[in-house]
Amino acid sequence: MNAIISNPTQLSASLPSILDVPFEGSGRRHNINGFDLRSADVDRFNGLLARLGRTQTPLDTDQLASAARELCDRSIHDFSPPSIRQRLRRIAAVEQMVGDAQWEPANDAVDTAQLIVDYARSRDDLIPDWLPKVGRLDDAIVVDTAWPRLVAEVEDYLDYARLRSMEAQRRGCAVSAFEFSRKDWEQMRYEEAVYAEHERQIRESSYLPGSVSMFRVH
Repeated sequence: MNAIISNPTQLSASLPSILDVPFEGSGRRHNINGFDLRSADVDRFNGLLARLGRTQTPLDTDQLASAARELCDRSIHDFSPPSIRQRLRRIAAVEQMVGDAQWEPANDAVDTAQLIVDYARSRDDLIPDWLPKVGRLDDAIVVDTAWPRLVAEVEDYLDYARLRSMEAQRRGCAVSAFEFSRKDWEQMRYEEAVYAEHERQIRESSYLPGSVSMFRVH
């Protein structure tokens, strides 16, 4: 069973803003670290983004090449910049969720999650994964586009995985051997909420009377 992925929803680094606004430039750039983007491949990529919910103007080769150059300029090392690595953690969380046979995802999240996983695993993606620094830029764009549809489901799943792991450990059994359904998770969430409310009331109240009469000596 895969380890629980912590805080994939937290982002501190953004992708280049050129990806989100209509591009006004020469339209001549189409090379990313020696790799030429083909218009037909970009068109197919835009089709996927539209299916995942992108409403902005379709991306063109110049936007993608300019974004890649900006990310390369930001990074002083050979590995991917933080903005891409953070989004790859989101993809890892989605992959974990899709591959978990015990999780019962919401119907409207299944197709979107599977599209992300299929694209991330494909060898026929827009930008080759082996390109230095920005080989996963297209994967980052894909998950960013789909995230508004998935964020609630992924957060629910990761909390489910947390509680399942805790309960399996409490019972002294392996997580993979512990039967734990979505309904079980919902019940445990309810019990946690009740307990948290009880703790809050204790902190905010006192067992002592509100006022104590003073003794007077005459």
